[in-house]
Amino acid sequence: MTEPTMTEPTMTGPTMTGPTSDPLECLRERLVAPGELVTGAVAGFDGGDVLVLLAGDAPGLPSGRVPRHELTWRDVQDPSDVLTVGQRIRAEVTMRGGYDGRTLLSARACEDEALYGFLRGLGRGDVVAGTVSSVHRFGVFVRIDGEPGHPVYAGTGFINVPELSWSRFEDPAEVVVPGQRIRVEVLAPDTRRGQVALSLKALQDDPWDELAVTAGDVLAGPVTKVIPFGAFVRVNEFVEGLVHSDELGGRSAEERQELRVRVLEVDRAGRRIRLGLAD
Repeated sequence: MTEPTMTEPTMTGPTMTGPTSDPLECLRERLVAPGELVTGAVAGFDGGDVLVLLAGDAPGLPSGRVPRHELTWRDVQDPSDVLTVGQRIRAEVTMRGGYDGRTLLSARACEDEALYGFLRGLGRGDVVAGTVSSVHRFGVFVRIDGEPGHPVYAGTGFINVPELSWSRFEDPAEVVVPGQRIRVEVLAPDTRRGQVALSLKALQDDPWDELAVTAGDVLAGPVTKVIPFGAFVRVNEFVEGLVHSDELGGRSAEERQELRVRVLEVDRAGRRIRLGLAD
């Protein structure tokens, strides 16, 4: 998004609640697609949204809309605080034909040109290095080497909890700590969030590929978790199987208790193992 002209805005432009004709007519000619970068002029404001006159639009019939939450990374009370009618802006297309037929746009996606360029340069499957910047119950922020920095978050990279490790853990802090150097695989860059989803476990060997367990095997392992309908038992360092309550025969199980179990079924596609007591 272009830097706003810091003058007292004269809000004489129309506040439009909807087009007077179908704005999709001009969209059919341009065939804008999600992810495409477009430029246009601010035509007015609709509540907290910004209406944008795109190339090919008839005067007074803006076909673009920037929702308030897609306007800027900055904390603003009203879009007129940073934009004026007639000002040209740049935005990324997020959806064709929104609820009112307009093309939905994200101005914040490309507000920071360095961040936008960095994210667009990443692709699924790329392997990058970085430093863990902060660890939370909901996931881990990572500062990727060479990133320009994020205007809000503690890092451009983010690892969701399921992508941290194949092993069971209760807290992400058991897997990584702030300041730790890691290598991760890119899952998906997201310019609208200004982030890239990463996976740490994608670069680890999948334990199911090496799992040498078949139906009928008898083995011993500790109970890792007790749930209302059974208990999970670790069958190797990374993989656990479920002993259903029906298979416990009225016996109770406690965490860390060692159990001898028989493998009843191995569902590799569903990544599930069904166990029964061997005694």
